[in-house]
Parts: sequence; C-alpha cells; structure tokens
Amino acid sequence: MVLSGRESLIRLVGKRRRFLPNRHSILSDPIPNPIIPLSQQPTIAGNINPPNDVVHCPICSLTLPSDNNHLINSHIDSCLSQPKQSGTKRKLTQRTLLQLNFTRPDNLTHAPDYTRQEQFQLTENHSVDIDSSIITTTTSPSLPSISNNVDTNHDIIDDNHDIIDDNHDIIDDNHDNDDKGNVFGVKLETFIVGRRYTDQVEICEGATFSLLRDPQNVKDPNAIKGHVTSVPKHSLDAVPIQIMCHRTPNGESEYEDETFKCLWKNAQDVVEFAIKNPSSVKYQQNFCLMLQEVLRNNIHLLTEDEKTYIESFTSLSNDSQRLFIRLYTRKGPWFRMSNISYPEILDAQKAVKDLAEKEFVCSVDHGNQLCESDMNDILDVLTVAELREIWSFLLKKRCGHSMKKQDLISSILSTYAGLWPHLSTMILDRTGFCIKISSKAESLIWRIERLFFLNGEQDLLSFLLVDIGKIKYPTYSCTILDPIFSNRTNLLAYEEAIEVAQIMDEALDANRTDVVLRCIEIAESRVSTVLPIQYSTSESQSTFHHIFTAPWIYSKVITLGISFLEQERRYRDTVELLKWLQNVYTCDVKRGYWTLRLSVDLEHLGYIDESLQVAENGLLDPWVRAGSRMALQRRVLRLGKPPRRWKVPSFSRSVLRKIPEVCVQGRPLNSELGAKNRFYNEEGMQCGVEEFALHYYAGEGWQGVHSESGIWLTIFGLLMWDVIYSDVPNVFYNRFQTAPLDLGTDGFYKARKSIIESHLQQIRDGMAEEFLIKSWETHNGTACRGVNWDRHSLDELRAAVTCVGGSCLSSFCQLLCEDYRSWSSGMPDLLLWRFCGEYSGEAKLVEVKGPKDRLSEQQRAWLLMLMDCGFTIEVCKVKPS
Repeated sequence: MVLSGRESLIRLVGKRRRFLPNRHSILSDPIPNPIIPLSQQPTIAGNINPPNDVVHCPICSLTLPSDNNHLINSHIDSCLSQPKQSGTKRKLTQRTLLQLNFTRPDNLTHAPDYTRQEQFQLTENHSVDIDSSIITTTTSPSLPSISNNVDTNHDIIDDNHDIIDDNHDIIDDNHDNDDKGNVFGVKLETFIVGRRYTDQVEICEGATFSLLRDPQNVKDPNAIKGHVTSVPKHSLDAVPIQIMCHRTPNGESEYEDETFKCLWKNAQDVVEFAIKNPSSVKYQQNFCLMLQEVLRNNIHLLTEDEKTYIESFTSLSNDSQRLFIRLYTRKGPWFRMSNISYPEILDAQKAVKDLAEKEFVCSVDHGNQLCESDMNDILDVLTVAELREIWSFLLKKRCGHSMKKQDLISSILSTYAGLWPHLSTMILDRTGFCIKISSKAESLIWRIERLFFLNGEQDLLSFLLVDIGKIKYPTYSCTILDPIFSNRTNLLAYEEAIEVAQIMDEALDANRTDVVLRCIEIAESRVSTVLPIQYSTSESQSTFHHIFTAPWIYSKVITLGISFLEQERRYRDTVELLKWLQNVYTCDVKRGYWTLRLSVDLEHLGYIDESLQVAENGLLDPWVRAGSRMALQRRVLRLGKPPRRWKVPSFSRSVLRKIPEVCVQGRPLNSELGAKNRFYNEEGMQCGVEEFALHYYAGEGWQGVHSESGIWLTIFGLLMWDVIYSDVPNVFYNRFQTAPLDLGTDGFYKARKSIIESHLQQIRDGMAEEFLIKSWETHNGTACRGVNWDRHSLDELRAAVTCVGGSCLSSFCQLLCEDYRSWSSGMPDLLLWRFCGEYSGEAKLVEVKGPKDRLSEQQRAWLLMLMDCGFTIEVCKVKPS
C-alpha cells in the first residue's frame, strides 16, 4: 500500500544525499516537549540503509543489486566467458565496435549557452562538443563487453559510478592516410578503462584480444582485433590498446561490405576530429556557471569561510576542477586512485594533491587512517574476488561463489568487529590509495545545487540534457527582485527539514518504525518550539514562497506520518496530530485533506458527533477545496441525518445532483477481486473498460481518446502558453524551469489577472484553435508542465478544441489558472467529439467505471464542476453480460 504523501516527499527530497550533516543530532538529541509521545522506544542513531533494488543478468537471469555496477560487470563477464552449456545457443547477433554509430550529431538541435541577461535566450545555434568515443568496459583477452547502447553521444562509464558526458580520446597513428576506402591495416589507439580486466589471465604487452563477446563467432564478418600496447602497474589502471581491422575467418583479405567501410570511415573521421578538437570540458563550464549564479544571487546566505572556500575552487587548475566534478557526480563515496582515468585530466595525481590541500577531497593510503564508519563504504570499492579472498582468510575456509557482495561485506564486518586496524590494512593493501569527496565540499556543493535549481529533482545532469538536445526549456524573462531565502537562518532550517524528510523516507524503506515516529516528533517539535509561528497566518501562503520554508517541509513529514499511523490503526495519535496541524497551519491547501482525515478518524474512534462537527466546520474553511470539499459535504449529508441534524444543508441539492449514466454490457475476461477489469470488444480483442467504452461510442459516431487529465493539461498549456511565460518578476530563477514557481498557488491568477482575463475573452471569442496552432508550431518539443507533445497529434487537439467550444474552454482554463493544484487531476477518462459540420461539432466527457468501481470524490467534484461550466458529462458503467 502506497502511503498518502510518500511520492510528494520523495520528489521533495530528490536525490538522496550521501552525507547528512545533522543526521546524528536528529537521531540522538533529546526532543524538547513533543506534544504527542508517539513512541516510548529508545532512539536508535546511525545510518539507515534502504534495501537495494535488483536487476537480472541477461545471460543467466541471476538477481544482482542494481547499485553496484562493478559487481554487475564482473558477473556478466563471468557468464560470457563460461563454456556454452548444453541445450543453449549463444547469440550470434551481438553488435561489434563498428556496428555502433560513430557519426557526430550535427543534425541535433541544441539549447544554447545560458547567458545572464534580462531574458534567457535559448537560440538554436548552440553546438555541443560531445562526440563519439570508443568505450570498453572489460579487459579480458576476449574483451567481451562493449557498450551495447552507445549512440552518437557517448559517455565514459566507470565501474560503480554514474554516467558523465564527455569524449574518450581516440588517437590514430595513421590519421594521415588518405586512402580511407582501404580499411585493412588502419589502426586506432584507445584505452580499456574503469574495471578489472581479468582475474585469471595475466595481461602482458602484445597480448591480443577481440572486440567480440564471443571471439569464436565466425558468422560476424565485422570483427575487430587488437593488442595491448603496454601493461599498467595496477590491475585496475587503464590499459592502452590498439585496434585494427583483421582478416575474416573465411580468408577474405579486404572488406567488401560497403556499410562496414562507411562505419569504419566514420570512426576515422572521429579520430581526426578528436585530434583537431580536444575533448570538451563543457561540464566544467556548467559547474562554474552554477557557482557564479549562486554567488551573484545568494551571496548573503554564505559565510566568509564558505565564500573563500568557493573562491579557492576557482583558483584550482583545470585538472583539479575537472577531477572534483567527475568525482562529485559519481556514486562513490570512495574511489580507487588507480581506477581514475579521464582523457581531459592530464595529471590526476597532482590534481588529487591540490584538491586535498584545499580540503575538497580526503584520502587514505594506510589502514590506520580509516575509521569504523568508513569500513562499509571502503569495502564496497573491493571487487567480489577481493572480498572473497578476505572472507576466506578471516574464516579460514573457502568462500562459496553463491554469496552476494553485500552479504560478503556484512559477514566481514561482523566477523572482524573490534579489530578494525588489521582489517583496514587488508583492505588498503588491495585497493591502494583511495580518495573521496570531503563532507565539507559535498555539503556546500549540495547547497549550491539546491539554491540554483530550487528543487531536489534536478542537478548537473540538467545541463547535459540541454547540451545534447534531450530537453529544450522555454524562453522567458527572468527578473529577480527578491531572493528565495531572506537570511541564512531560514536556509539552514530549510536544509535541516529536508534532512529529516530524507531520514524518514529511508526509515520507511527500511521498516524502521522507531525512526519514523521520531521524525514525526522532531517535525512537530521544530514547528512548535523553534520556528516562527507567524508562518501559520502569513499571507505568503497565497504565493509560492512558503514551499521554501522549514514549516512547509515539516508539514509534509507529518502528513506522511499521519498516513503511516493510520495504516497502523493508531487513530488516537492521528487525531491529536491532525488537530495540531489545523491549529498551526491555518492557511494551507492541505487543510482539506487534514480536515477530511480528522473527521474519518474520529468516526473510527466512535465520536460521530465530533466527526460531524469537524466536517461542518471544514466547509466554512476557504482552504478546503475541490475533492476534499465534496467529500466533506457528502459526509455531512450522511452523518447529519435526524436526530443529529434536522435542517437539510443548502448544498444538498447541488451535491446530490444526478450525473447522467449509461450502462454498456460486455463479455468479461476475468472477474478476480482486485484485478483490472478486462473485456472482449466486438472484434473479439481483449481490452480494458476504457477501450471498450471507446468502441461503444465509436458506434454512435464519436471519435475520442482515453487520456484522463493528460489531454486537458496539454490543451491548457498550449492555449495559455503566453500567459504562463509572461513577464512576471520573481517567478523564474533559472533556465531549467518548465513553469513559473507560482503556478499552483493563488498568486498565479492574482499576478496576471488582467492578461488572463483578456486571453480568456479571446478564447471565448473563438481564438482557441489559432492559439493552439501557434503554440504547437512555435514551441513543439519544448518542456512545459503538463504538456505531452508525443501522446496527442495536432489534428486530435484541433478537433477537440473545435468541438468543445470557446465558452467551455474559457471556463476550464480559468479554473486551472485560479487553482491549478486542486484541479490538475481527476478529469474524466474519455474526451469524445464528433463534427456536425465542417467547422462545428460537439464534445462529451465520459468517466468510465467497471462492474465494482465507483466515483472518487475528486472525480465527482470534477463532473459537477464541468456540468456547471457547460460541458456534456456522462458516466459509462461497463457491466458483464
């Protein structure tokens, strides 16, 4: 069961931080006077490690932890190198190196460099210095692993790390060869990087290899062979190699395949381009740009020490800056120095030394430098073979190959508890010199990212997605008059609240009930005793600024905690928390949800009269809206029958309005409890109830789509594009926004009232289709909240807009402008239309329900609201024949 508020909290936290500065104090410090003693259990301090997700080996289907790329690579190599088992056939269609696309992405349209001006100019002539590269991820003599998903924008993939965009230099010692049609004998020099090349075979200079998963595959005419040009000192160092075309097993001396020749020519072109144009360091420019923007707009939030610290980074050499950014964006936290090799970093050793002097990285090369808290992370750097070796030494017996990496690490830690110095020496003897980002640097860069992007879902990857043309953000004016955070105290309180939210999210993953309860108590305590209570009555709740305050974060934590307590059937605790929330947060859009849950939980406890009173009071609250208001109205009508209440509420007639219904019968496929209803349509094909209803209405001449809110949010975004991205100060703070920050608040409509009303009048006057076509042709592919460019064609949208009509569209758009957050979900399943002439038609919105389904309160609220706006509404009930 998904807890209510969990997804919202996950989006709020974003990418989980490796280091939480306040974790220990959050989990161990006394909580001052919590209102509700939710737990009498002792506080347990320490890290909370959520269970790892798993992936399946494509060869043997073995389950592997998804967070350990090194283990995955090693396992796949082992599977591929094993003899073919009886009854199985090895695939003969694996792609070789030259079957990959080496063509530069010249035809891609990229977003431009960001320049801080009055307006963000996203021109079309931005070029990306990211070219193809040869990437190998193993180094056994048969070289079984070439990235299968390499496209025109390759990434350097290192074991146990995230992906970072950049080129891998390719050096051609025969690049002056003019005869590119003759592919035989042409050599390309590159490296095998990022992983251990073998556990069984000792590599030596001149050793040959084949860029094939199966070197015995005689059916592949495009195989490439090469040899090792020199032997690295350490088994995890980059291995210099040279590759060339070779004679095929059938004895051909030249390649006659024109496709192959073209691919090899493309590879040579990339070589020449790499020589003339050194590797891009775009990621370094993006990082420095982010630092500059944060320093310019948020200088008042940083201490003098932090300013000096950031300035010391800008004074570092290019190698040091690039290495730091590389490490920061990788998984880590520990990295083997012998495993670090990037073509754009000329002297990694000196870069590490400079970073260590400036306290940007920490390093260890002796066992006595490690502490117990680092053991689990440093063990993760070891390969499975190295872990087995240590495990066998400790337990004096042979380690089975069935043990997973995490099991080995846990066993080693438990076996050698209390004897850390000896264990750390054994580890460092195998890993060699190791480094990691310092906690000081990691905390400060996380803060800078948060201040720049203003959310936890975006990071430096957003720059890359723009640079390679994957995402194009809209053009808008950026006028910053007021900072998001007025002072450092507010920022630190906000950051601590996010830490509490992350700890709670981790605790839910790990089923740590005691930690969940402590997070609830901490959130309640911070709001009650530390943070200013004037938040609760501030008019800023009608703007977006409140979402960047600690009390707002804590309200999310407590709301999720209430859902957790309800799941545990601790209704008395939830009632107390809900009453406290309503007293403190008097201006919050979640008041409707809190009021509804309070009324429901009071009913669970048997307090019917109090439950009814809470529902009645909630209807007087202006912050109770949409589906929550509808649910409370229906509760009042149900609980308020005589003798509790004799007077019929004034809203009863409106709420109890009959929504038109139509019943359709079909042959069901299944009727299992909890299973999604499936039916056979007239053609005998299996389909869901929505598709079945579309077939039914098609028989009456209707066309339509099953989209729920999707098509409506797309229509709203296209019709109101100029309004959404109009020049309003303090709503756009960077170039990576898909909507203004105030969309979803009451302030959106207030700040644009005149332009919205003018625009809606034009829609009523029949300009909707023109607005739609203009936005589609001008902004197609540009990211905009709610707009899905791929799901619906322009013809479908034009037909829908034409048949719905200007009056209904205007009312619908006004509703979303006034309260986007409350009304952006719950729309009917089907949008149907049919033309009555060349330029006119009619539309119908249909909510489809299966045999045992019923309308949610949000859906009922939408249907009644759409009826008031003039839409034709219908509920289609599909029943078994």
